Amino acid sequence: MMKLSIFEGPKEDRPMLALGLLLFGVSLLSLQDSLIKLFAPQTSFWQLQLVRSAFNMLFAVGLAALAGGLHLLWPHRLGPAVARGILLATCMLCFFGASEQITVSQMATGLYTYPLFITLLAAPVLGERIGPWRIGALMLGAAGCLLVLDPFSDSGSYFQFVPVFAGFFYACNVLVLRRYCRNESPLALAFIVALVFLVTGSMGVIGLESIAVPPDWQQIIPFILTGWPPLAIGMVGIFACFAVLNLFGNLFLSRAYQTADSSWLAPLDFVYLLFVAVWSRVLFDSWPTPLAGLGMAMIAAAGVITAVREQRHSPPSRPGAGPPQTGSGSAG
Repeated sequence: MMKLSIFEGPKEDRPMLALGLLLFGVSLLSLQDSLIKLFAPQTSFWQLQLVRSAFNMLFAVGLAALAGGLHLLWPHRLGPAVARGILLATCMLCFFGASEQITVSQMATGLYTYPLFITLLAAPVLGERIGPWRIGALMLGAAGCLLVLDPFSDSGSYFQFVPVFAGFFYACNVLVLRRYCRNESPLALAFIVALVFLVTGSMGVIGLESIAVPPDWQQIIPFILTGWPPLAIGMVGIFACFAVLNLFGNLFLSRAYQTADSSWLAPLDFVYLLFVAVWSRVLFDSWPTPLAGLGMAMIAAAGVITAVREQRHSPPSRPGAGPPQTGSGSAG
């Protein structure tokens, strides 16, 4: 039976292949995130989670059968894989929770504060000493975040800070992924995340359909406080497209970070912000303001500094273990 090597454990470092996989994966996930914002008024977060994850699981089963067997769907260590799925589900809730109130560039900026949170968590979680370079990167990234979010403008609101929480939970996902899931099959990781999303989506739908949510609350954040809105046939097809973009985007990214040094790839991860700006122009006819563009560049620079310093403080990889993984791209 034909096997697809992208779904197996890494065999060797292939930097140029990893670069191509990362850029393609990031482009797919940035398109998915922008499209979800575009179609948010026609669905709910929980409906999106449930239906898209069902498609993800079906596609994953088909890919596993094509790649060599259903055993590729199950991780070696279930606990960390499930924990990562829960962190990503929470991350997605924060990332898309205010999507109807803020711009897609502000959503992306909040998510890409995750290297700053990795810096803050390095000492208590990884036992690392935070030096002046990391502190400087933290301050640079925080200043860039303020420029993009612009909370003191007349149109500023608390919703602009919600995606920053997504950055925190994404950083926690990165730590779990690198510490406990570095040798897992990318397909197994994607399947478990889809399973967790399916369960949490079902819980959200059941809970909101069982509880009478005050109409004024629902008007403020309808995407989150609506359980199961009417589902048109066209939206089912759109959910299937989301699933394809999400599954392959995450597979490519997982494989990229398994086949090249993370310190080499991580700076390129921030091309996501550029892709988001492009999709924002195409789908919403909106460019980031000059100050927001400067802020995004500052966040990217802070991420590059963090990635380089983090790699220098990382212990060497075990022989045959493959390069350490990190996070990238969409919240899920």
